[in-house]
Amino acid sequence: MTTSSSIFDCGERLMDGTILIYGATGYTGKLIAKAAVERGVRPILAGRNIEKVTAVAEPLGLVGRAFDLGAAAILDAALKDVSVVLCVAGPFSATARPMAEACIRNRVHYLDITGEIDVFEAMALRDAEAKRQCVMLLPGVGFDVVPSDCLAAHLKRRLPDASDLKLCISLGDDMSRGTAKTMIEAIAAGTRMRRGGRLVAPDRAEAGSCDFGEGERATFRVSWGDVATAFHSTGIPNIEVHFEATSAVEAFVRMPRLVKSFLGLGFMQSFLKARVDHMPEGPGEAARRDGRAILVGVARNDKGGSVRSRLRTPEGYALTAATALDAAQRVAAGDVKPGFQTPSLAFGADYILSFEGVTREDVNA
Repeated sequence: MTTSSSIFDCGERLMDGTILIYGATGYTGKLIAKAAVERGVRPILAGRNIEKVTAVAEPLGLVGRAFDLGAAAILDAALKDVSVVLCVAGPFSATARPMAEACIRNRVHYLDITGEIDVFEAMALRDAEAKRQCVMLLPGVGFDVVPSDCLAAHLKRRLPDASDLKLCISLGDDMSRGTAKTMIEAIAAGTRMRRGGRLVAPDRAEAGSCDFGEGERATFRVSWGDVATAFHSTGIPNIEVHFEATSAVEAFVRMPRLVKSFLGLGFMQSFLKARVDHMPEGPGEAARRDGRAILVGVARNDKGGSVRSRLRTPEGYALTAATALDAAQRVAAGDVKPGFQTPSLAFGADYILSFEGVTREDVNA
């Protein structure tokens, strides 16, 4: 690992190593908190409701803390003894901005597990501000986007003059309540991609296909965090992401634009999110243990050259618990690059290979 020399300039405060996990009462937050204790890490657990925080923290022997994100003074006080915030409270459209602002003010490093394109872009715009404060902004340290971002960086390394990048992901239908609410917020935005370096939202989600290792499977283009992060990591101007066409994905992408616009209205958003609260909290232990995800990336250049690589990982939520905790530990230990970063920019294209159960192959090496 490469430790930034600016840590010394930024003072000892950023070196004491205390990690605060905000959103620890949610499905993914509890997974990360449990993983932390198993690895001998003692984070502060936090959320909005002290009773819920205490119910998670006490059985793990951890300290709990409750605060809302609405008041700057309260946030500043809550972060006074913290080196790293790992925000796992979504939707991040509501939580990322106030928490990141507080981290910048208080010179605390900020990490989250967002997959929201607008959040990534907003964080990138704060790069200079974060650098002035010697603060690292590292959103997307979960399944979205650690494996896909590292895959994109690997493909760029294989084909330095790549102009087009296509990522295909197969991961199944199971999701947590937080992920479902994030998807609901994204309904009205349409399916986004990057063309000529700019984010665009075509009227229709393109169908395609991908060989995940057992022959061609149908896919649909979706809005995924790499439309933002892979551009910042690689500079490739044309980027799109496809999911394997499971029933849930197909139902979402084939929804008429008028219906999506209606579902984007405030009262419909509230209704749909209330329905989500009746869903199971997230995949069970067996599903996390036995599940797998496959990512395939193809990069092309303007000369007709192309490279293809395939990445196999553990189930998405299991991997998120591992990558988010590891990233927070690395940053708490001083592995820091101030400013906006992506996982591959922070830790390298091969970072994902450091996790158990992850393999990568270059299909056309």
